[in-house]
Amino acid sequence: MFLLMQIIFFLLALISHEHEAIAAFVPPYSSVVVPINKHIDAVKPLYSAQIMTAFVNQQYMHANFLIDLDAPFIWHECILQWNTFPGSCPNDTLCTYPASCEEYQCTEVRTTYSYQNPSCSPVTNDSIIPDWGYCTCPVNVVNPITGSCSQALLNYDEFTVNTSNGRNVFTGLYGAYPNAACAPSSSFQSFPANVTGVMALSSSPYALPAYLYDPLKRIIALCLPSNLSAPGIMLYGTGPYNLLPHSNVDIRSLLSHTPLIKLPDSFGYFINVNSIVIKTRSIDIPMNTTAKISTIEPYTTLRTDIYNGVVRRFFKVTQRIPPAKAVAPFGLCFNTSTNGTQVSIKVPDIDFMLQDGMKWAISTANSIKQITKDVACLAFVDSGATSEPAIVIGTFQFEDNFVVFDLENSTFGFSSSLLRQQTSCSNFNFTLTDGP
Repeated sequence: MFLLMQIIFFLLALISHEHEAIAAFVPPYSSVVVPINKHIDAVKPLYSAQIMTAFVNQQYMHANFLIDLDAPFIWHECILQWNTFPGSCPNDTLCTYPASCEEYQCTEVRTTYSYQNPSCSPVTNDSIIPDWGYCTCPVNVVNPITGSCSQALLNYDEFTVNTSNGRNVFTGLYGAYPNAACAPSSSFQSFPANVTGVMALSSSPYALPAYLYDPLKRIIALCLPSNLSAPGIMLYGTGPYNLLPHSNVDIRSLLSHTPLIKLPDSFGYFINVNSIVIKTRSIDIPMNTTAKISTIEPYTTLRTDIYNGVVRRFFKVTQRIPPAKAVAPFGLCFNTSTNGTQVSIKVPDIDFMLQDGMKWAISTANSIKQITKDVACLAFVDSGATSEPAIVIGTFQFEDNFVVFDLENSTFGFSSSLLRQQTSCSNFNFTLTDGP
């Protein structure tokens, strides 16, 4: 009996030590990392995240997903197939398992986490997978470019991304297993070339962040590239964030922070703007004006009363620059040619004054859009007299800015232009390494 008790105590001690060892394990990565590409071959500039999907012929297939901060769930081009045994899926095609209309995920997505659009028709359960017999789960999806509604089928997906310590990309991989939806290829005709999906990065429990678990923290860092030839970066996790050539500088030290605002009936991200300041003069705007952060709108839109105030003030402080005929959708443009030679112009910052005295400075690189060799325009757009939210901060205004959506602490971090720090969003080191 005494010997048996000794054995039991020994086994309990061994289990306890194993648990302590597991608890003490610190992974070499703090984030997962995804390259971001800029596209200008659609009706407006857009950005995609490159994700590894199916593992075929001893290598991963890659797909580009349009980045959407509002989408309630991920959807992309794929085929539902119950029996996905090797060889059953067509070559270079992504096949996934279907979700049944009888499962709770189907009901939740349809009733609570669906796209809200009046053009969408009610969904029904009249579709089945051949040789399976159970009904599939049709869900509505809305094209973020055209606003048109179509149907996709909810599925069980698998995505793979690289891990990172914020400075290097590791060969080690991280898997995510979201409920996404399969849509036909016709759904992506208006998308940029080779972009065949929508990557939901919203606060919805069916967006990608909801499927990334410990040790990763719910922190999304985005750095949209202005460069077509080199990718920007998305990091999910705590950081640090390091860009070349100053790889010893943690970008977190450059960030200011303001609270994220949650609005009903939206999974997007919002902040409060107290005023807009141009060369020490404040443009009055209504108290607690809400601004939405968008990866779909290419230029910041302002409600008419705010837009008029910004344009009047900006025109006054740039009178030394020769004006040019306005080019739609912009209302204020400048001549950037002298005797047939293009010249660069520099204009005052446009400062968005946020809560707690924080200032998001919009510099020349993010406020002036070069349209032709001879014409550049103030890259803000009048969204109409009744538009809500009153401000939508578009992608041109935060290209080469480092922005962080901290869902752990409900804060939004922003760096202002990285060009002033002699770096850019295209300066992350994507060279693979085995470890730190």
